[in-house]
Amino acid sequence: MTETITTELDLEKVLAELGPQFAATAADHDAEDSFVAANYDMLREALIFSAQVPRELGGGGVRHSAMCDFLRRLAHSCPATALALSMHQHLVAAAAANFRAGRPGKPLLEKVGAGELILVSTGANDWLESNGTAEAVEGGFRVSAVKPFASGVPRGDVLVTSAAFDPPDGAPQVLHFPLALNSEGVQLLDDWYTLGMRGTGSRTVRLDGVFVPEAAVALKRPRGPFHPAFAVILTVAMPLIMSVYLGIAESAAHRARKLVKPDDPEAPTLLGELENRLVTAQIATEDMIRNANDLDFTPSTELANATLVRKTIAANACIATAEKALEAAGGAGFFRRHGLERLLRDVHGGQFHPLPEKRQQRFTGRMAMGLEPVG
Repeated sequence: MTETITTELDLEKVLAELGPQFAATAADHDAEDSFVAANYDMLREALIFSAQVPRELGGGGVRHSAMCDFLRRLAHSCPATALALSMHQHLVAAAAANFRAGRPGKPLLEKVGAGELILVSTGANDWLESNGTAEAVEGGFRVSAVKPFASGVPRGDVLVTSAAFDPPDGAPQVLHFPLALNSEGVQLLDDWYTLGMRGTGSRTVRLDGVFVPEAAVALKRPRGPFHPAFAVILTVAMPLIMSVYLGIAESAAHRARKLVKPDDPEAPTLLGELENRLVTAQIATEDMIRNANDLDFTPSTELANATLVRKTIAANACIATAEKALEAAGGAGFFRRHGLERLLRDVHGGQFHPLPEKRQQRFTGRMAMGLEPVG
């Protein structure tokens, strides 16, 4: 993947200026379990958070495929920054795809474009059932929930989340809504101490009776069944997220090539194995990007399924690439100063994004049997 980024918002310039700065502090953020706050501030100043917002709505008008490439290359410098940013970007991309197709999305895009607002997602843990409870009150709902994996939340402005709702006269529902993170009853837990991706600041958000106005609810859907909204979300989100993990795999491969001993008779075979795994990751990720077609696609369960299959292939291939990179590097790769062990820890995060492999296989297998994808 060597596409040159050419847009009116100069992403090449951003990468050239900020990439080295992010690389210089990546290991420190990992060692200190600290959020990449300064990186977020610099990205905000560079107008990256509004980059995918259409120009007519106040943003940079950057193509989805160009943002995927930007995130991949940003991950070469700091995987945690790239991953946290991808969580914001997938929410913007979903809203932009909906806006392009005449569905709701414009108000959120305008707010991001006008204020460079940072969006925080909790969708990875919620999936179709969501969690927490929404209680109907005058003018809206009182929501209580615990939402983990809120990447970027220490610098976030708006939480894009959902909660389960049991109406007194109907079937169980899920309510989707944005929520200002400075709302009364919102608390950030200090619990992000993890194997990898330590700089993403993916702390748990606790909602304690937070008021959500009826007008703020963007979607009400049945709780449990696969909903068309996820056909949009998965199709645009997974290419952005997996581009980050591909960038990690590429960085691991690059380091292994530098560390491998030229006189090691097994080196050519090990590097050959590494290249096969890396190319597998690249093919799967590129195909997800192609299917998203710069947000010009017709959402369908079939397209969502195709994305999920490729996500599993890409995640497994990225992990396998990093593992083979460590093997090829030999004992030198075991030292933290070479950075391989951090990349190996970070890349394992790829398996946990929707859907984890076994859940994806069940989803795909049910479709192959002519069943609804979720039973």
